[in-house]
Amino acid sequence: MIKSELVINVAEKNNLTKVDAERVVSTILDTIKDALIKGNRVELRGFGVLSVRTRKPRIGRNPKTGAKVQVEGKRVPFFKAGKSVNDALNKKAKKGA
Repeated sequence: MIKSELVINVAEKNNLTKVDAERVVSTILDTIKDALIKGNRVELRGFGVLSVRTRKPRIGRNPKTGAKVQVEGKRVPFFKAGKSVNDALNKKAKKGA
């Protein structure tokens, strides 16, 4: 699902115009992004937790030449699904198997 599909889904389920739904979705995503930039954790009960993890600097390898390259440390987003999401995914996987 892409953002425009999410906007359409929110608009249809809540009797909103697409413009209003776009504003709602954008506000939620911007708020989550701002919290992660500040280093805060975002917990969405029943869905999951978004947080920031720090990767240490390391020595990587250029796949084309094989030369060693210094890779700087960085902050990356991390998502851990909640129990209800994991349970729903695993029930679907068992039914389809």
